[in-house]
Amino acid sequence: MSTVKDVGTLITARDLRLLRTLLIARVLDSEQVKTIGGFGSVRRTNRRLLKLVQAGFLKRWFVGTEAGGQKAIYGLSPHGASRIGEPKQGLIPWKQDAFITSSQFLAHQHAVNEIFIQAQYRPLPAGLTSERWMNLREPLSPSVPLVPDGYFEIVQAGAVHPMFLEVDLGTESSKIWKRKVERYLTLAIGGEFEGLLQRKRFRVLVVFCSPRRLEAVRRTVSRRTEKLFWFSTLEQLSAEGLCGPVWLRPLGVERIPLL
Repeated sequence: MSTVKDVGTLITARDLRLLRTLLIARVLDSEQVKTIGGFGSVRRTNRRLLKLVQAGFLKRWFVGTEAGGQKAIYGLSPHGASRIGEPKQGLIPWKQDAFITSSQFLAHQHAVNEIFIQAQYRPLPAGLTSERWMNLREPLSPSVPLVPDGYFEIVQAGAVHPMFLEVDLGTESSKIWKRKVERYLTLAIGGEFEGLLQRKRFRVLVVFCSPRRLEAVRRTVSRRTEKLFWFSTLEQLSAEGLCGPVWLRPLGVERIPLL
């Protein structure tokens, strides 16, 4: 097996970009790494990932696939975190090469990462750029104890459009959603958002795994507000893209583009 010393002088700018991306994405499969790194093929992607695992920069685990096989997934190792000058706290603690049979965290993170990759690494319509993706692992503030799944900004002709992301896998009750709606409204109306992120307005993008779940949550939200919230599914985003005509508002049946 290769040692860290073997490839220490060979780590590339693309490798460093992957390590920094894993601080945000937490865990990625080879197809996602191929997109992020701009590799020409899955074979080249896997070959480089193997070298980074052997060198100790990445940790590798395995999960089952829908076809009944298995695939590798990758996360940042303590050595990888040190290489980019980041703390080791909060890294995924799973044992190297473990087979992960079931993980709500993994399912949720995979869904969040799909939106992250759509926003940051796939082409957006002409005139749009995506900037400033943030993971928010702590509440926004003591007075508004929200922990969104992400925050990013889309810029259009110099105008900045802030977006919070919520990914719903069907595990949160209507009571939890009512509380979230009230907290987002407080954040919007009270002016605290401007103090936190130096922006005046924001949207809340809520992404679901099924249309049925989308409609259930949309009904809950619409009883309180017609503003702030935009709803879609992972399947629609995968087919049409983040900015495509895939979004529903709290009321109405027309699907509209994000901008």
